[in-house]
Amino acid sequence: MMSKLPIGIQSFERLRKEGYLYIDKTGYIQKLADAGSVYFLSRPRRFGKSLLVSTMEAYFRGQKELFQGLAIEEWENRKPEQERWVEYPVLKFSLSGGFYGTDDGLEQILAYTLRSFEEEYKIPQFEELWKKQYGVADFERTAEKQNGALNLRATLPVWLKYCIEKAYGLTGKPVVFLCDEYDKPLLENISVDAEQEERNRSLFKSFFSILKDEDRYLKFVFITGVTKFSKISIFSDLNQLKDISLLPKYSAICGITEQEMCESLSGELDSMAESLGMSREETSLELARMYDGYHFSAGGEGVYNPFSLLNALTDGNCGRYWFETGTPTYLVNALRHSGMPVSDLSSGITATEGRISSFRADDTDMVPLYYQSGYLTIAGYDRKFRTYTLSFPNDEVKYGFLESLIPMASPAYRVADSAFSAQRMTGYLQDGSREAIDAFMTMLQALLASIPYHEGKAPADEQQWRNVVYAVFAVLGQYVKAEVHSALGRSDCVVENNQYVYIFEFKHDKTAAEALKQINENGYAAPYASCGKKIVKVGANFSTAKRTLDRWEVQE
Repeated sequence: MMSKLPIGIQSFERLRKEGYLYIDKTGYIQKLADAGSVYFLSRPRRFGKSLLVSTMEAYFRGQKELFQGLAIEEWENRKPEQERWVEYPVLKFSLSGGFYGTDDGLEQILAYTLRSFEEEYKIPQFEELWKKQYGVADFERTAEKQNGALNLRATLPVWLKYCIEKAYGLTGKPVVFLCDEYDKPLLENISVDAEQEERNRSLFKSFFSILKDEDRYLKFVFITGVTKFSKISIFSDLNQLKDISLLPKYSAICGITEQEMCESLSGELDSMAESLGMSREETSLELARMYDGYHFSAGGEGVYNPFSLLNALTDGNCGRYWFETGTPTYLVNALRHSGMPVSDLSSGITATEGRISSFRADDTDMVPLYYQSGYLTIAGYDRKFRTYTLSFPNDEVKYGFLESLIPMASPAYRVADSAFSAQRMTGYLQDGSREAIDAFMTMLQALLASIPYHEGKAPADEQQWRNVVYAVFAVLGQYVKAEVHSALGRSDCVVENNQYVYIFEFKHDKTAAEALKQINENGYAAPYASCGKKIVKVGANFSTAKRTLDRWEVQE
């Protein structure tokens, strides 16, 4: 039986009223609500954070008709009757929309939400009371006080305090504070306008600090975002904040588990298998290869990317849905300037919990941002040393990221050739003639030549062209067997198809002959001697002066 799949729907009320499929996550809300603390959750974009917050909003508003048949309904029914489906005042900030590149962008969104909250709960308007007290005609721009100018920015924390306390007084119920995608105003500016990012961060620090002293008036606090910025910069005053992002019991609070997929999407799996001419098992394996693999805790349950999985089941095809909704220009640019070998992202990065739990805007370490954004995930955990191993979660992310790296690192090539063509390069290697090999190397030469260099930095950019070379061969690994090595004593890359084994070695400011000599002297071809395929050795040299490959030699 097929269901209406809720692609892009973030409203729990709409989802339930219009009959869309809902994979029950209310048991997690029950656990959180029962403890009644101040929580923070980090998850990648389009992973269901907004729907989770919307579900919390409906629950704390007492909209019991929306929860029929869900786990939390049974939990509520076990309570004494007077304690069931209690309605609390809900103050919800949704920051995924809006423009935050101006001085008052964030201020206006926060002010709009507070005004709406006052109207909903019949709270006397804070603005009018302020104007009356201080005789200010234009509250939005300035409010003069004896000790200096007090503008909207400085007023917002006081306004928040006022709304929480007045709502508590008028309803007799503590307030539920929800903030979805709090970090959008920060990430939007982090690589564009550092001063604006700092202004938004400073406002958040004073705004969130109010929650600490309002504890007696608060029932529940839940804040979500892609990235958890360092506590020192934003959440330092909110020291009761409980970060559940890495806790195993909440690892599947967002996303879709294997069991949830098989139980709730069985009809869709069968339909997709039929359209692809594959068995259900083969289809499940293909979906897992593309979209599974996310782990948000050590030993916690793995999940599929919900946005990509639902799109694939709807279309009957495995596309790169999540990756294509937001090309990570900032992440790729950050990688280019960080000096990090892109091979580290594939082979695995070792990191402590502290390293992946928070991100500082002024830090050159991009690992926490790559992890929290969903481009890396937990692949292993060493309990003795309490360190995590991070790697790409699946093929959608791995190949989407690597393919985006090539044109972004080589913009001139992108203009000249429209896009990186793995199909063409794979075809050259399938051909195997000397002309085809030369065409392959010429294409690689053009890619490297288009990498922008900055004055005085050419030697340091060696890592950048190595990253492009790595990305090219890693992407080819989708179509042929390609291994890129970085350890001493092994060739730089081996590409294998039905007829040929290509062994590549690259030198820097030396000669192609030296590269070829290293292949022969170190016996890189020996493991393939009995495979029955033709072995082709390619030695090449990267020239700093020419800023690309200058020569290559081929030996069969």
